Order: sequence, then C-alpha cells, then structure tokens
Amino acid sequence: MSTEHAPGRVRRPTAPGDPRVTVAVITRDRSASLLRTLDALAALPERPPVIVVDNSRDDTTCRAVAGHPAITRLLRPAANTGALGRNLAVRHARTPYVAFSDDDSWWEPGSLARAADLLDRHPRLGLLAARTLVGEEAAEDPLNAVLAASPLRPEPDLPGRPVLGFLGCACVVRRDAFLTAGGFHPLLFFGGEETLLAYDLAAAGWGVAYEPSLRARHHPDDHGRTGRSFLVRRNHVLTACLRRPWPVTLRAFADLALAAAAGRPGARRALRESIARFPAALARRRTLPPHVEDAARLLDREASGRLAEGTAR
Repeated sequence: MSTEHAPGRVRRPTAPGDPRVTVAVITRDRSASLLRTLDALAALPERPPVIVVDNSRDDTTCRAVAGHPAITRLLRPAANTGALGRNLAVRHARTPYVAFSDDDSWWEPGSLARAADLLDRHPRLGLLAARTLVGEEAAEDPLNAVLAASPLRPEPDLPGRPVLGFLGCACVVRRDAFLTAGGFHPLLFFGGEETLLAYDLAAAGWGVAYEPSLRARHHPDDHGRTGRSFLVRRNHVLTACLRRPWPVTLRAFADLALAAAAGRPGARRALRESIARFPAALARRRTLPPHVEDAARLLDREASGRLAEGTAR
C-alpha cells in the first residue's frame, strides 16, 4: 500500500458500517506510516470512527493528516503521553468497544465486527487479543504462538484462550471494563505496558482472551525505533513491584541487577530508572487476588520453561 496521500483520494465504503467499535491510534512523528494506517482503516467495511492521539513534537503530523476521511477526532496532548494516549482516546470514544492500533498497524476487514460480536455474546469479556501478522508477507508474530499455547484453563463464559498478555496494537477492549480497570498505568508510560493492564482486568473480574480469528496487520519500519529495550526491562520490574508478591519482585530486581552487571543492552539504565520509580510503585502497590496470582505464577513457569528450552538449543 502506498504511503503517499492526497486529501480526498481515499474513499470510505458507502455501505452502512458497524457502530460498535472505535479505533484508537497513537502516533509520534511518523506521518507517512500513519497515513498508510488511516488509508487501511478508511477502507474497512465496518467504517469505524477513528480517534488519533498525536504525541508528535510539532504539528507536521497534524497537518499531514488533516481532512483524512478516516479520522473522527484528532487529539493533541500538551506533552508526549506514550501508551497513556490510549486512555485519552478511550475516554473520548462513544462506542461500547475500542480497538487499538499504532501508526504502523491496522485491522483486517471483518475482524472488528467479529470482535464486537464476541463481546456482545460474552458480557464478562473485557479484552480480546488478536492474531498479529507482520509485514507484507503476513508473517506470524512470535507472540501468537505464546498466546495460543496459554496454559490457563478455558473458561466456559469466555471465547478463545484465556491469557494475561497481549500486543497493545492488536487488541479490542470493552470500554467500561478498560476504564474500570484504570487503563494503562501512568508509571509505566510505554514499553511492555500490556501485562499490568491484563492483571488489572482479571483482578476486577474481567476476562482476557486470545482469539486468532481476529487479525491485525503490523508493518513496522525497517529500522524501527531503537533504544526501547530498557523500557521493557524497567517495566517488567515495575509491574512486579506494583502487583506481585515480594519474592517475585525481589527476583525481578535481582535479575535486572545481574543483567546490568553483565553489561546487557539497556539494563543499567533500566535498573537506574526502576530504582528511581520504586517509591511511586510502592505507594501504588496493590497485590493481585489469589486466583490471578496463581495464573500469573503458572505463566511465569511456562515462560521460564520456554527460556530454558531455548537456551538448551
């Protein structure tokens, strides 16, 4: 799909759309990629309203997408909101369900309608994680296999596979559930922020499920954005501080300290920032209810097993 765009070139389908799902898109300084995403969203048969949260440093993106037929609302926060831009978009949405995209991802035709049907039929369902296909070749994102093999027991009132993780640009949430759970946590900002939201949804009684019939397309830039490994490392530790028992938290800190001592990329910065944010995490600490902690422990063991198997190979 071309990244070039001229106002009025893209036409939305003329058939009635699906009024149940809004798409929330967060972007920062990638107008060409955003235009490609908006073109794809504009062509969907569901004709979803699209809310764009522009975290860019200047008004270049705003000017580039002005008048695009997909956009229902364009929000420009005073500062970069990171993943919290999704919280802002959900608050402005007027539909019962909200799908997330980034400026390099979009949804395949029919997936949003199927997600809305599943959410309609399963009132305890809070979040649906989709199957993510990467690039022009539609390669499987590695997370697909992890989610599909979730060891959590199927639940009769939920579709798909119960999980406690998802990809932020490839999920659909029930708006009320998302807001009740608090959305994405401000302390994490960006990078591996999904696990904490999954924990909080489950702790509030909402179901989180992986459904591979829902498909999101992800077209990351060839070079991507570098330097994010420290955010993922930092937020893994902070998530443990915020929700997990102290032995789990201390082990996460110890693992990060060992990685920093070994000179692993981003580990030293992640350790410094984890320590700096520890008081704030402690003040907001709220451990998971026993059944969610049991599920988290089971997933921890599964992840450790995969890591050990990969090391053995």
